[in-house]
Amino acid sequence: MTLSELNNLSPGERIKALSACCGATAWQEKVNAAFPLADEEDLFREAEKAWASCSPQDWKEAFAHHPKIGDLASLKKKFASTAQWAAGEQAGVQHTSPAVLEALAAGNRAYEEKFGYIFIVCATGKTAEEMLHLLQARLPNDPETEIAIAAGEQNKITLIRLQKLLAS
Repeated sequence: MTLSELNNLSPGERIKALSACCGATAWQEKVNAAFPLADEEDLFREAEKAWASCSPQDWKEAFAHHPKIGDLASLKKKFASTAQWAAGEQAGVQHTSPAVLEALAAGNRAYEEKFGYIFIVCATGKTAEEMLHLLQARLPNDPETEIAIAAGEQNKITLIRLQKLLAS
């Protein structure tokens, strides 16, 4: 889809397209309100501005629209609308050892118990081992530090998905 096509969608259709990039309703509405946009740079700038103005609750809403790192079955079922993008983003876990997948699953459980949301990392280009290391390194964080890191990772994911949307 080109930016011109995105500009010409109805607001409801545009929200649906944007929802594939970020699950936070507030973000979708803020970005949607900025249309029409002159160029892709404007889109990315508006996306980042909208994300920065979202609340921690909005961030958690976005996080809930992701499968857990390494949960390949979840990719296929619950997240069917973004499964292809998420599978590509998590390609690093598809050919890893069972031990690393088990450690990711255990780390995901510990992370979710501690912070109340799933571990968010921009997985594009990372191996399962790298993601496991990041998860383990972030587990000791305090909640305020961690939500800021997770929000930054979500922003990276959103920008990558916006690029994919424009390339589709």
